[in-house]
Amino acid sequence: MRLSGVAFPGEKDRQEWETQQEEARRRDHRRIGTDQDLFFFNDVSPGSCFFLPKGAHIYNKLKDFIKSEYQRRGFTEVVTPTLYSTELWERSGHWEHYSENMFTVTSEGSQTYALKPMNCPAHCLMFEQRVRSWRELPLRWADFGALHRNELSGALGGLTRVRRFCQDDAHIFCMPEQLEEEIVSCLEFVRSVYRVFGFSFHCLLSTRPTPCLGDPEQWDRAEQQLQRSLQQFGEHWELNPGDGAFYGPKIDIQIKDALNRQHQCATIQLDFQLPIRFDLQYVGRDGQKHRPVMIHRAVLGSLERMLAILAENFGGKWPLWLSPAQIMVIPVGGNCDKVNRTTGFMADVSDDQGSTLNKKIRSAQLAQYNYIFVVGDQEVESGTVNVRSRRGKQLGRRTTEEVLTSLTRLRDSRSNTDEF
Repeated sequence: MRLSGVAFPGEKDRQEWETQQEEARRRDHRRIGTDQDLFFFNDVSPGSCFFLPKGAHIYNKLKDFIKSEYQRRGFTEVVTPTLYSTELWERSGHWEHYSENMFTVTSEGSQTYALKPMNCPAHCLMFEQRVRSWRELPLRWADFGALHRNELSGALGGLTRVRRFCQDDAHIFCMPEQLEEEIVSCLEFVRSVYRVFGFSFHCLLSTRPTPCLGDPEQWDRAEQQLQRSLQQFGEHWELNPGDGAFYGPKIDIQIKDALNRQHQCATIQLDFQLPIRFDLQYVGRDGQKHRPVMIHRAVLGSLERMLAILAENFGGKWPLWLSPAQIMVIPVGGNCDKVNRTTGFMADVSDDQGSTLNKKIRSAQLAQYNYIFVVGDQEVESGTVNVRSRRGKQLGRRTTEEVLTSLTRLRDSRSNTDEF
């Protein structure tokens, strides 16, 4: 029998720990997912999430956010298959180093295929489809394809560790002289996204693990290039020896949530090995063939895991731009269908005929609707609504047009505040 325990230097430390544990239980994303009707799991597909409409709304808003950043930052999306012959994984080196974490199927007699746990080998195939010129580089390809990893059943835990997931995954193929600029650009991408969520972060430079692919000189050169980019970026970073990927060193970015817990989500990985294994080449300015460098990059990381982190960070109180329950319209006599139809938001109408106005308002606040519109006959006639926030603040009677204009501005700015 294995027993575990926690000891504290003093009573105050114990009380603080218990308070933090209680707060963590209250913010548990699995409880929030059930209470807000966001998602569920079922044993018919262990480790794979079923997102209900409200959960899918948050999921898609996160994806749309990153896609809008792609347009600004020169990334283009590609779509790749989910199932590949083991020939691809042997060529990439994943079959030797990662096959125990892959789901496999057999087809056409003895042919073995595997569900992709990552997108990088497929993107290498796309790069080699034709001769590439130095004028095309850097190529920045993003892929939101579903990934599958055969995690141990005991390691599964809500959305934080799943078997089926999606990453805001991208790969950059560039010339060696473009490398440091591209890494700094990736780091700035991470910083701008995490500022939207209000996360503080720090960087870890993860170096050569054992075993690994490639010779020591390549690893030393790659680690030095990442270090120079981190120094140019200017944020706090630390060395994390031996924790790199088997194909190259990486920069891991750790965020801190509202409970001061650390989470590793974003990653920037430098890869000299896959371009060698796939014999990727481009024609340089000199007319000769050269080897590109590959950068693996994710900002949110797994969308499933990021959704769990955000649920707990916000305590289920989603900011307006992410919220699946933005407006609750509470009619007090009269007809408010027009208000509901013209909002352009995730709006619902309270149809509980047996409850008092105060009870309806309280129910909407508990359901974490960002705003509550109380609409009576007077409001219908004057084209106004009485607005309250979910925190109980009465924002008063305002014209419907004014309120919707203000909320649209608040939503589109991706603000985390409730004020407008």
